[in-house]
Amino acid sequence: MPLTARLIACFDVVGDRVTKARRFADNIDVGDAAQIAAQVYADGIDEVIFYDILASAERRQANLPVIETVAAQVFVPLTVGGGIRSLEDMHAVLEAGAEKISLDSMAVRNPEIITQGAREFGRQAVVQSMQVRRVPVTNAIPSGYEVMIDGARVATGLDAVGWARRGEELGAGEIVVNSIDQDGTHQGYDLAITRAVADAVGVPVIASGGAGTAAHAAAAFRAGASAAIISSLLYSPRMERTVPVGEVKGELSRQHGLLVRA
Repeated sequence: MPLTARLIACFDVVGDRVTKARRFADNIDVGDAAQIAAQVYADGIDEVIFYDILASAERRQANLPVIETVAAQVFVPLTVGGGIRSLEDMHAVLEAGAEKISLDSMAVRNPEIITQGAREFGRQAVVQSMQVRRVPVTNAIPSGYEVMIDGARVATGLDAVGWARRGEELGAGEIVVNSIDQDGTHQGYDLAITRAVADAVGVPVIASGGAGTAAHAAAAFRAGASAAIISSLLYSPRMERTVPVGEVKGELSRQHGLLVRA
């Protein structure tokens, strides 16, 4: 398990609003992105990831004014993804207040963009994000997990573990594993793919999709994740009760023996 367990809030942003989906569909409005950012920061979140979820589909740059308003509320690492197609786009989101760049669909279409970002800003600033779903095991997809792109709408034929290894080779400094099957279910992370990717690469792996309890996050850390996205625990219209960051950290520390950041 990691020396220190990191907890991350992930914002799926439409306009200036945070939304929550289930299996990458049926997004429900949660609230104003800047207000939620201020709240989770005050509660002790370790990092924030901001995805402009329509930018790539709309073939536009990420919403820089909204990124700036969110960045002004948090003084922890902020990762931004969506609509990043060039070094110029990377410069723009970093100048808007991001510390790291998330590359997902565009990285599949143009893997060299990972290397370009790592050379320009250092690999610690480049995050490879993957949307993965369970599929039958084949010679082409030996892990049984396929990489999807464009909001989980387009299959790539890429094996998730193989793509993670390739991303590390290209220069990614972190890898987010977004489970489409578990996303928004509150039934726990997909530990099999979390463990497979963590075993395959030497960079930190972030588990995403399925958080419903602090125990789920603890299981992800035991599976090799260095960080866990816990958005559904913090703000989800589908949860009967949301949980403050401090309460999640307290349970991870007291009941699961994990070292967490104050």
